[in-house]
Amino acid sequence: MRVIASVAVQQRLARKWRAAGSKVAFVPTMGFLHDGHLSLIRRARRAAGPKGIVVVSIYVNPTQFGPGEDFSKYPRDLPRDAALCRAGGADVLFTPANTDMYARDASAYVSEERLAQRMEGASRPHHFRGVATVVAKLFNLVLPDVAIFGAKDFQQAALIQRMVRDLNFPVKIIVAPTVRASDGLALSSRNKYLSPEERCQAPILFLALQTAQAAVARRPLPRAALQKKIQRLIATQPAARLDYAEIFDPATLEPAPVAQPGAHLALAVWIGRTRLIDNAPL
Repeated sequence: MRVIASVAVQQRLARKWRAAGSKVAFVPTMGFLHDGHLSLIRRARRAAGPKGIVVVSIYVNPTQFGPGEDFSKYPRDLPRDAALCRAGGADVLFTPANTDMYARDASAYVSEERLAQRMEGASRPHHFRGVATVVAKLFNLVLPDVAIFGAKDFQQAALIQRMVRDLNFPVKIIVAPTVRASDGLALSSRNKYLSPEERCQAPILFLALQTAQAAVARRPLPRAALQKKIQRLIATQPAARLDYAEIFDPATLEPAPVAQPGAHLALAVWIGRTRLIDNAPL
């Protein structure tokens, strides 16, 4: 596996791959990898084929963090991550620096104006501007044929799909299933922040999703009624605080007035000082 830190070198290599007709599959990450990331790398290998090229990027993107968020303390362990990428079958690990990715006077950004307005976009203003911008930049540097994203970040994946469509990026987006711990908690780099007691309470997100699915399977519910049911369930855990429970159309991300099969549920929950997200179809 080759490790590349230079933006110029990465872009030069990508042009060579394209000229040679090599299929490139790309997994963008912020590092501190876990089994969920490794499943994306394996999916990238299947997409690229045995003769293709799998590129993983590790870059903690400052523009998607708001004031007071966890950019400075976001977990980082590049030697460990590099070993995992190598064992997972990546061909290239791209680790750019902030000074290469953003000029000091950078003033051009990518903004999606519809899907980014609710849920994570409402709770974290400017987050998705940073996500869309860095993914567009990475696509320009890696020139992938295929890019793999995780379903845990449902809204992010939808936004990237919209950006690719609207800006004519020649990239196929694959959304891979969420990987969970044995108790249902979606794997996330931020799970590291949880204390042992908080970790015991964190599966309440998965329980809320399961409870909502079971309720809707019995009969459709008004949106507000299901939200109240979820809020009461989350409140049974002393460290848990609901940020949002949104029921929406998975194609448009528009709110669904009725919670019924075909709709989608997304949650954001604070467990102590750690904010976790999850989602599932109803």
